[in-house]
Amino acid sequence: MSKPTLVILAAGVGSRYGGLKQLDTFSEQGDTILDFSIYDAIQAGFGKVVFIIRKSIEDDFKSFFDKKLKGKIEVEYVFQELDKIPERFKDNQREKPWGTGQALLMTKDVIKENFAVINADDFYGREGYQVMADALNKIDKNSSEFNMLGYVLKNTISDFGFVSRGECKVDENGFLIGLTERTQIEKVDGELKYKNEQGEMMPISEDTIVAMNFFGFTPKYFELSSSLFEEFLEKNYKEPKAEFFIPSIVNHLIVNKLGTMEVLKSNARWFGVTYKEDKEYVTSEIQKLKDNGTYPEKLW
Repeated sequence: MSKPTLVILAAGVGSRYGGLKQLDTFSEQGDTILDFSIYDAIQAGFGKVVFIIRKSIEDDFKSFFDKKLKGKIEVEYVFQELDKIPERFKDNQREKPWGTGQALLMTKDVIKENFAVINADDFYGREGYQVMADALNKIDKNSSEFNMLGYVLKNTISDFGFVSRGECKVDENGFLIGLTERTQIEKVDGELKYKNEQGEMMPISEDTIVAMNFFGFTPKYFELSSSLFEEFLEKNYKEPKAEFFIPSIVNHLIVNKLGTMEVLKSNARWFGVTYKEDKEYVTSEIQKLKDNGTYPEKLW
């Protein structure tokens, strides 16, 4: 059986962070968060990494990663751009791409095996990759059996502003029965709240299981999501801010019984950078992991 592939969502513009956080460094050795993600994936048995980027940052990415990863893992680059949509939908005023759902569709021609997808700016932890790889290796690539790594909401919040998370509803057997994208969750007077569609701030439990865009799919996913993207464009191609999110696709597949998604359990530590102020904390946590031997001082 072929090794699973790791897909990295790295086309974001980092507007809240104030720059290209995908290539920002978080150690004295010049490691990005992505360096740890790829290192962990290789250790867990992934055989290929696919970067989803914008054409404008291709040279930066290749100069940063190609040399260090050569001979360690197969590497592919695909591009998410505004115009990567059917011709009839190009009458719009968009300034940014169509969201993570469109981004993942850009990889369908280079992936023929089971795969995991992650955010470039999230540190998911060594154990998370092992749990995901083990699960993907057990799934027939022609099936619609998918999975995801679940995290506890209170462990994924920034102290410096709001975050977006996929709120999960899980049944007694550990399978997802609903996934709702919450695009604004933040601490308000010490309590976690999210903004609903009416613009009201509503309470949400700190123990809510959330999706952090660490999903496991078979190639069957592309067949299912391609038609959904066309339906989305039919309704939204003139909306400059409408986005096609992976959690929305997952929710559609689950609710309509087109596939299943097991919520995998892991004790892996998560941390990430949404705002520039998050960098100091993440840098210090990474140094602790090097100090305790979880990672070597020099990764590559």
